Amino acid sequence: MEQLAFTALLNRLFGAPVLALLLKLHIHPKYPATPITNSFAMELLVVVLLTIFFIAVRTRLSVERPGGLQHTMEAIYGFVGDMADEVIGHHSSTYVPYLVTLGMFILSCNLIGLVPGLESPTAVPIVPLGCALLTWFYYHYQGLRTNGPVGYFKHFIGPQDKEMPLVMRVLLPFMLFPIEVFSHTARVMSLTIRLFANMFAGEMVTLVFFSLIPLGIPIMFEGLHIGVSFIQTYIFVLLACVYLGEATGQEH
Repeated sequence: MEQLAFTALLNRLFGAPVLALLLKLHIHPKYPATPITNSFAMELLVVVLLTIFFIAVRTRLSVERPGGLQHTMEAIYGFVGDMADEVIGHHSSTYVPYLVTLGMFILSCNLIGLVPGLESPTAVPIVPLGCALLTWFYYHYQGLRTNGPVGYFKHFIGPQDKEMPLVMRVLLPFMLFPIEVFSHTARVMSLTIRLFANMFAGEMVTLVFFSLIPLGIPIMFEGLHIGVSFIQTYIFVLLACVYLGEATGQEH
């Protein structure tokens, strides 16, 4: 594995304790001498940078004299909040903090690869998979919390209209339940592959053109990389809103 400079630094400082922890958990890394991977190092760097950003915003909050950072954060929060309100409904404010955090993390992971000497962790399958699994568990948890176990289970068995024939009301749940379970499970794969494939392709195209033509044309692909990063972040957060809306929706 070709290590980035930041990854090599982390392995020098924390490689031994990380390896000991992994071995205690019966996890055997592919490269024991360098147990910290590039993708984890980049994720950690993104988390540190976002934490610094959030602290800077929090310490500079002002009603009378809002600064640039506050305006930026308010714009991001407002954009996600408006999207969540349109997709999820009037109760969406509960989920906006998660959606904002998720979106900023994914966008930062997408864009950090533009910095020389760094790479996008979302171009490695494990990182999009982690975001997809977290979102999957989150919207199921919110569905159970909002509707209760019985009410949420009704989402998986289809409509129970009293005007439907009795046979259909009995058979429909048995037909729809496995389809719904498969559909929800496939969402993890869908979210993962969509984000990973687009970011991986963008990274590869940029690397190929930089190796062939060091200047000029590759700059255009860097712009394309930025565009894809924003679009994929928007799609991921939008789908999270859709899933939350379905899980927390109530019959009226």
